[in-house]
Formats: sequence, structure tokens, C-alpha cells
Amino acid sequence: MHIKHLSLTNFRNYGRLELNLPVGPTLLHGANAQGKTNLLEAIYYLATTKSSHADQDHQLINWEALDPKEPIVVGKLIAQLETNQGQNIVEMRLIKETQRNQTTFRRQALVDKRKVRLMDLLGNLRVVLFLPQDVQIITGAPSLRRRYLDITLCQTDRDYCRALSAYNKVLEQRNALLRRIAEFGDGLDLLPVYTEKLTNLGSHIFARRASFVSALGRQAQNIHFESLTDGRETLRLHYLPNLSTNNNHRTDDSSLNEVIKLGQWLEAQADQGAIEERFIEALEEVQEVDIASGSTRIGPHRDDWHFWVSGRNLKNYGSRGQQRTALLALKLAEISWMDEETGEAPILLLDEVVAELDEHRRALLLETVQEVSQTILTATDPNMFTEAFLETATLMHVEAGQIRPDRKEAIKS
Repeated sequence: MHIKHLSLTNFRNYGRLELNLPVGPTLLHGANAQGKTNLLEAIYYLATTKSSHADQDHQLINWEALDPKEPIVVGKLIAQLETNQGQNIVEMRLIKETQRNQTTFRRQALVDKRKVRLMDLLGNLRVVLFLPQDVQIITGAPSLRRRYLDITLCQTDRDYCRALSAYNKVLEQRNALLRRIAEFGDGLDLLPVYTEKLTNLGSHIFARRASFVSALGRQAQNIHFESLTDGRETLRLHYLPNLSTNNNHRTDDSSLNEVIKLGQWLEAQADQGAIEERFIEALEEVQEVDIASGSTRIGPHRDDWHFWVSGRNLKNYGSRGQQRTALLALKLAEISWMDEETGEAPILLLDEVVAELDEHRRALLLETVQEVSQTILTATDPNMFTEAFLETATLMHVEAGQIRPDRKEAIKS
């Protein structure tokens, strides 16, 4: 899989960009705040429908295009793709509308110039993104780790993505009903209906996440042990499903072991009905608490998963170096897993991460770069790369939202 041509209109600092992208590694270099990261963000957004940096869609639109006198402003992102299945075009439109002095933003997805639902855009373009701040996947809140699972799975499994979307809607409806019951004492007879819908969808999410974390963990374990630590340290990924009333695993080791075993049970469980039954039982146990709080406290929306290095929780006890090594193993495993799942490697997007790796880890990452069909890297200083790598890469200079091919001779001088 690779992008042949990328077109951006009013995206970040790109007023208008038409860029042909070759197969193999492409190195974007230039000073900070010139648009290198913005280009990676555009590709990531086309692949996942989510920004890697912004919380709101309107933040993605070129500020010069946000003229309050204009009733409608459209930002466009278009990629022409070459895959094992042939060629296609994916497009995302960012539309600003002003009605009755109120401004709203909406998105419109197209595949081969036909409008589709946002979730149907997923899977046409698949990427693995490396960012310096990705260490937060290890050290940050559980929501960041759930987001990572969902974005990766949604690029390869549309059934999962549909179940997740439907689950979130039912969860919102169930929580609204819980608040209604608490406030007015009305609607208790409807609660089993929403519970059944929630557990049916949630059981699928539990099972898929369990199998994914297990498969990803095996790949990451091998990479970490054999290639990154020379056999000195082991790496384990443990799925921590929120499928029981025991939520003390953050402070209680025995509770943690129970949750780990529950994740292993989910992975081995072939009967989704058994998962659904267990989910219903757990919700029934906490029904009074849920009504009092007006929220559903058990379900995949509160899942987590952690890294263990040599038997110790990496989030709590790992050094910065160990965390970065584990993250590199995770990302390399993600590439391999996605290749096995889809039959072709994803596009790699590397944003200033090479500078943060030592020589051994940098060499391993660049070796992976050579094995996939397309990689786009960014760097302020291309001289941190070896001469051999620069000979194989296409170099492009980025300045003020403009990208031009660069001569390798200019880099060496």
C-alpha cells in the first residue's frame, strides 16, 4: 500500500498542496513549525478520521480560510492510493457552515468520489504513526490506551468499529435512562432492554480487544526480547477488562491478578454468549450504584491494558529508556500484526522519533522502514541519518507550507 498523490486544501498551514509521493522512504526536513508534522497529520486523519494533535475539527482548517464573511469554507484532503486490490481515492471534506450567526463544522467522507459514512472510510488507507509523545500510551490515562486499541482495530476490522460506535450510542442512552430513574423514579422497566443491547455489543468488543492485545503482545515480546534488549528483559502486555465488580486492581495485587485472568478467559472464550451472560450479571450486581450515580460503571468503555517488563509494571516502575524501548517494540509489532491481518504493510509515519533513539534502535527502525512499501519521516536535521539511508530515500524540503524536492548533494555539503 502506498499514496501516489496527496492533495490538501486549507489544511493547517497548507493553503494548497499537490504532492506526488514515491514508493519507499521519503524524508521531509526543514525548520520547526513549517508544516512537516501537519502533512503526517493529514495522512493520519484520512486513515483514521481522527487528528493526532487537535481536539476539534475546526482547528485543522487553515486560519486564513476562516473568514467570518464567508458562509461556507471547505478544507479538502485527498489521497490517491495504490493497494493490492488496485487504485482508489479517499477524500475528507471539512465544511464550515454559518447559519443564524452560529458556526458549525461537519465532515464528509468520499471513496472514489462517492459519499460514504465516516466508518466506511476506515480501512482504505492504513497507517502506523510514531510520535515522540506516544510514550503517554504507557504512562498516561486509560483513555489513551483505549484510544490506541480502537484506532488500530478500526483500520482493520469494520465489524469491530460498527460495534464500538453502536455501543457508545447505547451507553449514552442507558446513562440518560439511569439519570431519569434516579431523578423521577420512572423508566426502570426499560433498563433491561438497554442492558441487553449494551451487553450484546460489549461482549464483541471485549472478545476482540482480548485477542488483539494477546496477538500484539506476542509480537512485541519477541521483538523486545530478541532485537531490542538482547535477551535481557521480557515484555508482557496484559489486557485489563472492566468486566467485574472488582475494580481495585490499581492498588491491590490480588485484584490485579484476577483481572488479568479475566482477560485471559476472554481471549480463550469462543462462546460470545458466555461473555454476554457474565457482563449482564456484573451489571445487575451494580445496578443500584449505577442508578445512584447516573452512569454505567462496568463495560469496555472503562477497560485498560498495561505493559510489564521483567515482571514489573512499566507505567509505575519503568525507566524512561525502558518505556521508549517497549513503545518501539509495540509499534514494530503493530506493523507486523497489521501486515498479517490485511496482507499488506501499512504506511509508516515517523515524526521526529529517530532523533530520540540510540544507534542500535535507530538501525532497527530504519531496517523496518526498508521493508515496507512507503514511509514518510520528518526531521529538522537530515544529517542524523546515515549516508546509506539518504541514498535510498527521497528528500523533500518543507518551508512555510511549501514542499519541494531536495538534492542529496545539498544535504551532504
